[in-house]
Amino acid sequence: MSRSQATHDDYLGDGSVRQRRSRGSFLRRVTSTLIDVRSNKSAQPAEPLRHLRFNNVSKFYDTKKGQRCVLDHISLDFPRGRNIAILGKNGAGNSTLVRLIVGSEAPTSGRILRKSRISWPLGLGVGVHSELSALENSRFVARIYNADPREVIDLVEEFADIGAYFHMPVRTLSSGMRARVNFGLSLAIQFDCYLIDELTAVGDRKFQEKCREAFSERLSNADVIMVSHQTNTVKSYCDMAAILKDGKIRFYDSLEQAREIYQGLA
Repeated sequence: MSRSQATHDDYLGDGSVRQRRSRGSFLRRVTSTLIDVRSNKSAQPAEPLRHLRFNNVSKFYDTKKGQRCVLDHISLDFPRGRNIAILGKNGAGNSTLVRLIVGSEAPTSGRILRKSRISWPLGLGVGVHSELSALENSRFVARIYNADPREVIDLVEEFADIGAYFHMPVRTLSSGMRARVNFGLSLAIQFDCYLIDELTAVGDRKFQEKCREAFSERLSNADVIMVSHQTNTVKSYCDMAAILKDGKIRFYDSLEQAREIYQGLA
């Protein structure tokens, strides 16, 4: 995650920014709105609500075997109010699509317009600096997103539950501990849309249940875009789907229809 992601030119911040103090149990606090982006109610023609728009987007890579097309002149909207699964076989370009959505990689041509606050990819283990402690990372992220640093630090420390390791450089943490910190950071900031790349289980069964409960609460006020190779993974979170194949993306309003078509692909 980078500062440019949080302040991308296409995210206009078209509303006031408000912070709340949370109270009560951890789950009530972690699901309280730290950042509330309100819509500008100025008199303008009504537009469909969307998280982002791809305008004639293409992505090509030069390889030893020639040019490889990942996205071929794609124009589509990712609507608000829907939880979207993006299904693609290995090599279809799933990870490339994730990088394009968050802005860490630019398209070869075309334009991507971001209209809401989209999280960093939850499943990729990004979002923290290895030389900083979990506490320092929490403070840094809070400042980027204009949240209360003390609030974010407390939430992440309690959620990650890694004891004294919270004050040590992240590089000294086990992969499981780093995943806990990443997940806690993702929940400590209120996003309009959570981007998930192959969500994986973190920690023991008790902690996994804690993650599911907290994340489900978050999704009561946010949407999800989940990129996956597995149809069973998306079934718990998504209500519509898109299939990425041969450089094209096709949306299906029915998740079950998309799953059936995807499972029939070679």
